[in-house]
Amino acid sequence: MTQEQAWEKAAAEAQQQTPHPGGGFNPPEPTTKGGPDYGRFIEAVRTLQDHARAADAPDEVITQAADMIEQVSALLAPFYADEWQSPSGRRMDLLVRGNILTVPMSAKKVPTEQGMDRIEGWARFARFHLGRNGAVHGGALGLMFDTVLGFTASVLTGTPRQRTAYLKVNYRNIVPIEKKLQIAAGIDHIDGRKIFVSGGLSDGDTLLTEADALFVRLKPGQP
Repeated sequence: MTQEQAWEKAAAEAQQQTPHPGGGFNPPEPTTKGGPDYGRFIEAVRTLQDHARAADAPDEVITQAADMIEQVSALLAPFYADEWQSPSGRRMDLLVRGNILTVPMSAKKVPTEQGMDRIEGWARFARFHLGRNGAVHGGALGLMFDTVLGFTASVLTGTPRQRTAYLKVNYRNIVPIEKKLQIAAGIDHIDGRKIFVSGGLSDGDTLLTEADALFVRLKPGQP
């Protein structure tokens, strides 16, 4: 059985498992699965992604690296699990809950003088997120804003279950990679189940990108 076939077999078996109780869109359940080295494991994968984008290595080095990566994949393949069992996205002690997909960032609720709480923090795009000519890929910015604005809607309203209805990104300036940038976001208004939010990404006093979005609170059991 090839590595790809083993992975597909494990994935099929995971899909046949009993569905997560409650159905619909459920918030992540905290876990300590993966142990003390899970954070190191996630960072190693992120670093590997950066090296894959940046390396200009001799052919024989690439061959050796490909062999080693395939060995790691074969090691992990038998342990394929659905999203409710995997620790990815459920390690609350780690940056972005140990989710490899999410752009590395940190954000929290901050009171303002106007009396309306905001979300503030930072994000850092790596070499993996490079588009061209030193600029972050526009799609990576969309991914970041979906995360940040979704977090904003959830935390500032106490809504654990919601989905993105739309997301509009305005690109104002080139966003650099490998630099810690500032995040700020807040709620514009709420209309029933609709939560309208907006935010920006800045480098000091320079606004780089801004976005606005609509998130909809889900009904019980709604996917």
